[in-house]
Amino acid sequence: MKNQIIPLISLTAGLMSSCIGAKGTAKETVKEVPNVIYIFPDQYRNMAMGFWNDPTFQKEGIKGDPVHTPNIDSFAHESLVLTHAISNCPLSSPHWGALMTGMYPNKSGIPINCNSNRPISNLRNDVECMSDVFHKNGYECAYFGKLHTDHPTRNNPQHPGEYVDKNKVVWDAYTPKERRHGFDYWYSYGTFDEHKNPHYWDTEGNIHKPKEWSPLHEAKQVISYLKNEHQQRDTQKPFFIMVGMNPPHSPYRSLNDCMEEDYNLYKDLPIDSLLIRPNADKSMKKANSARFYFASVTGVDRAFGMILDCLKELDLDKNTIVVFSSDHGETMCSHSTKDAKNSPYTEAMNVPFIIRYPEHIRPRTDNIMLSTPDIMPTMLGMANLQNNIPKTVQGYNYASILKEEKTQKVTRPQGALYIKNTDGEKDKDGKVISYFPLGRGIKTHAYTLALYINRDKQLEKVQFFHDEKDPYQLRNLRLDKHPQVAKELLDLLGKELKRIEDPWYKENILSDMISYR
Repeated sequence: MKNQIIPLISLTAGLMSSCIGAKGTAKETVKEVPNVIYIFPDQYRNMAMGFWNDPTFQKEGIKGDPVHTPNIDSFAHESLVLTHAISNCPLSSPHWGALMTGMYPNKSGIPINCNSNRPISNLRNDVECMSDVFHKNGYECAYFGKLHTDHPTRNNPQHPGEYVDKNKVVWDAYTPKERRHGFDYWYSYGTFDEHKNPHYWDTEGNIHKPKEWSPLHEAKQVISYLKNEHQQRDTQKPFFIMVGMNPPHSPYRSLNDCMEEDYNLYKDLPIDSLLIRPNADKSMKKANSARFYFASVTGVDRAFGMILDCLKELDLDKNTIVVFSSDHGETMCSHSTKDAKNSPYTEAMNVPFIIRYPEHIRPRTDNIMLSTPDIMPTMLGMANLQNNIPKTVQGYNYASILKEEKTQKVTRPQGALYIKNTDGEKDKDGKVISYFPLGRGIKTHAYTLALYINRDKQLEKVQFFHDEKDPYQLRNLRLDKHPQVAKELLDLLGKELKRIEDPWYKENILSDMISYR
């Protein structure tokens, strides 16, 4: 199967340009129309990739985790590796909402993780998502794996009037056709954390229970789709594929959670040789989970490699944009916290973002602080669909920077927001009807600053780290000891909160500290 240049009329008029032919006659040409695959395992922290220990990629003052990821390592040498990609609200559902809509959690419809007690968290159906834009521009769109963006309701296709999971009503959800935002092909679920006993609903709502480790099974399904083994797609159209793998998300406690062959790589290694970050508390009970977490990382690497191999086999690799990323990281005993995510720590906020597009992106590293809402417009820009970016998008299109175009219409961001929300008011039935904006912060290349308030909206806690001098965030600084830096960070925080119309700006929260002018 050879790469094809898709006829312009079937896609978008924005790709057309004029040029002079060899004999001086004018003729119409089109820009290359790329395929796109976006693969994002859940809870995959940035440093859990082996290439970070290669001198080519080493980040100053920081060691990579001792993981076995040969496929990702090879991919990184062919790609642009972002060192400072940021998950602004490091939880699954808020990240997915921002990824799909290009909007921050206060606008996307998903301020906190989706579950049956939170009807306020539901991906908006009245805005164009990334997949909607690709679909309307002639792409075949397919989704595989976890998609934690729906408030569970009683819409079980197999048992109408019931939840899809009667035992754990709170989490899993079925996404009906009218809420799939342009995805033509569907093989997905909400959230179900039995890694070797996954289930999926297909395009028509039929349920599948393959009894296979989920990333491995999803890779096989993607390969079948690429090869069009069951006429799943129109091969005359480009494709946009998203793959949401659940591991290395918890649970990571036993061989029920990972592949044994991957666990065997780590099972006999001392914990000291695995939790090598100086901020890791190896006395925590969770420390033993490191072996299973890293085993899942290695398993995800294998599944990713299977997809890459298929692209090459089908001669699709040269004209396919491939991204490897994640929704948030994993603290894994760092800072002695039991919270694997949902914090301003680098282990939680810094996520992988590796993008390969042969002959269009030069392999290298770049420290641009790509925020989650920037991904949607940037991916559309990479596919030459920048004129189709919805007006609702709050993120920025950084495609010109990634492609190193001579004319760049966007400047590099000064920093990235940190957002932490929690449940607000509840109704008489215990359903959450509002969210509380618990914490806000700003992360730059040099510093991390996070402020937290109590229910009276008064300052309760500050986290302030000089990341350049203290990359493992071991020393919490005092604002009054660094007044000029604090002022600059607070001004930038206020500016960004105002830009996105965040609740802190609207309610003038901590306005004695933060300038919203």
